[in-house]
Order: sequence, then C-alpha cells, then structure tokens
Amino acid sequence: MKIIGYIHTDFPSKFGIPRQSGLVEELKGTITFEPEYRNPEAFRGLEEFSHVWLLWKFSKSEKEHWSATVKPPRLGGKKRMGVFATRSPYRPNDIGLSSVRLEMITYDSKTGPVLHVAGADLMDGTPIYDIKPYIAYADSHPEATEGFAGTVKEKELMVDFPEELLKKYPEEKRSAIVGVLAQDPRPAYDTDETRIYGVEFAGFDVRFTVTGDLLTVKELVKLEKKEK
Repeated sequence: MKIIGYIHTDFPSKFGIPRQSGLVEELKGTITFEPEYRNPEAFRGLEEFSHVWLLWKFSKSEKEHWSATVKPPRLGGKKRMGVFATRSPYRPNDIGLSSVRLEMITYDSKTGPVLHVAGADLMDGTPIYDIKPYIAYADSHPEATEGFAGTVKEKELMVDFPEELLKKYPEEKRSAIVGVLAQDPRPAYDTDETRIYGVEFAGFDVRFTVTGDLLTVKELVKLEKKEK
C-alpha cells in the first residue's frame, strides 16, 4: 500500500475528533499529494462528485498485535465486541474509511492538486491511501440496520462558550469548534463533573467541564507551535 498524500486539519491530537465523518459538517480539511500523484489528469472528473471516500492510515494507533475483541467507548468501555463489528482503530490492518464532502479542487504551483473537504474526522497529518467517489445509488442504504451502534443514544450537549473566548477563534472556525464540543468528546464511561477536559483545536487547548447536558468552556490556552 502506497501513501498518496496527507490531510491537513485543525486537530493536532486525537482527543475531540468526532467519532464519525460528517457529524460536524463545518470541520474543514485540505488534502495534498505526494509528487508521484500530483498529475492533474488523475483528478479529471472528480469535481463532478459532491462527496468522496477517503481510505487512510491509523498512523497514531499502531500495535504489534491485534485483538479479536475491543471495548467500544460508546458502550461504556466495559463491554467487548468483535473487532469486525466495530470501527476501532486497533485492527489487523490499520485502515480507516471516511465519507467527506468535496468542496472544491484547487491547483497550486508547488503542491499540485489540493482537495478541500468538509466533515472530516481525521487528525492533522493523517496519511491517505486512496480516494474514491461516493455514489449515492450504490453507497447509500437507508434500510440498513446498525447493530449495537443503533441502540446507543447519541445526544448532543448544550455548549456554553463565553463570547470573549469564542472570539479568539477566526469567525470561520467558531461553529466548527462549537459543533465538536456538542458531540461530547469524553468517553461514554467518563462522567466526572469536576474534571477539566481539553480539546486541542486550531491553535488552542479548549478547556471545559460537563455538568449533566451542559458543557461549559472555562478557558482557551494557546498551543505552542511544533517544529516540523
């Protein structure tokens, strides 16, 4: 398997990334490609599709051995399910799959084609293996059953994000971070109302508490830029 490119997002670490693609449509990302795959001809016709599949590498979840069962966080982290019945990153092969909206394709004189996508659930710098167009008549199954995932109640939190803190973000990123927090970044089994959590997003560590269904942002701490 060859890595064809990398996605660039506002998440420098894993905590806080939405559990599935498309849950927070405001999350934006760009995909750049390795020199071998920058031929514009390889992207001819892709702009006609509204969504694409990304096949990518779980680059931060590598293990020497795989396990037949895992503990999905959405089940409280205590009940085991078969690895093939989950989307756990700890798999025999470290391959992820995401469906994202393709906003546009631009062409840069230095990096070649750049894909601009929305709704991505990937960490900054995640390697991309492949890109395929999403085809609604074949890929969408409204009658599909969802196993245990369909029995887990997903409930968005109310978010209290003080205006003076929210304004530290550029306007185009404000709805995205609020959407991320509303998804409740905490593991389902972690309900400590006294704990201060932190989500690293777009240059800040967003520190918050959760009481019942209310998430309250306490402070924003500027992240130090890491040398590449």
